[in-house]
Amino acid sequence: RRKPFLEIGQISSSITMAMIVPALMAPALMNAPAMPVAGSARVAVPKMALVDKMEGVGPETFGKVFDPLGISSSVSDEAVMWFRHSELKHGRVAMAATVGCLVSKLGITFPGDLANGVPFASVGAGGPFAAWDAVPTAGKLQLFLFIGALEWASETKKPHYMRGGVPGKIDPYLFEGIPGLWAPKIRFWDPLNTMGALTEEQKATKRKSELKNGRLAMMAIMGVAANHFIPGALPGCIFS
Repeated sequence: RRKPFLEIGQISSSITMAMIVPALMAPALMNAPAMPVAGSARVAVPKMALVDKMEGVGPETFGKVFDPLGISSSVSDEAVMWFRHSELKHGRVAMAATVGCLVSKLGITFPGDLANGVPFASVGAGGPFAAWDAVPTAGKLQLFLFIGALEWASETKKPHYMRGGVPGKIDPYLFEGIPGLWAPKIRFWDPLNTMGALTEEQKATKRKSELKNGRLAMMAIMGVAANHFIPGALPGCIFS
C-alpha cells in the first residue's frame, strides 16, 4: 500500500536530522612491506586518490572535490565509499522529505482512509511535522519495517559497496523469490526499465544530477526543521 508523502516527509526529516556523518574512520590494517628484490630500483609512481575520481564535482564546488577539512586523505578508500553511499542515501531521503513538506503545505492528500477512522486528510491537517503523531502505531511499524528491509537489502548485497560494489546502487530486483518454491522476480526499481534505453553518458549525467539535488535537499530539509523547532531561524521560510 502506498504511503502518503505526509508520512514520508515527517519520518524523512527526522532521519535527515540524524544524518551527521558518524566517525567511521577505523584505520585499515597495515600489511608488511615486501622485501626488495636485489638489483631492482623502486620508482615512485604518483597515485590518484579515489576521491579525485568520484562524480559530483561542479561549479558549486569550484571544480574540485569539496573537502576543506581533508577528511578523505585521512581515511581508507573503504571509508570514502561508505561516505559516498551515505551521501546518496541521505540525499534521497531528504528529497522525499522535501517533496513531502511541499505536498503537505499545498494540502494535497490521498483520497480515502489511511486506517479505519483515520482519513488521509486528517493526517496532514496539522502540517508535516504533526503528521507523524497522527499516524497509527501499526502504520509507524510498517514504515520502520520497510526502511529496515531496504537497509538489509543494501547491506547484504554482494559485492558490498565498500568491497568493490557501487555505492548507492539500487538493484531492480531486491527480491527474486524463494528458490524451489516461488520464483517470480519483483522489480522494485525502474519497473519500466527506462534506464536501459540510456547511454552511459546520459546515465552519468543523471547520477550527477541526483547527487547534486540530494545535497540541496539535505540543506533544505534541515532548514525547514530548524525553522520549525526554532521559529524565525530561517527568514522567509513558509514552513513552521
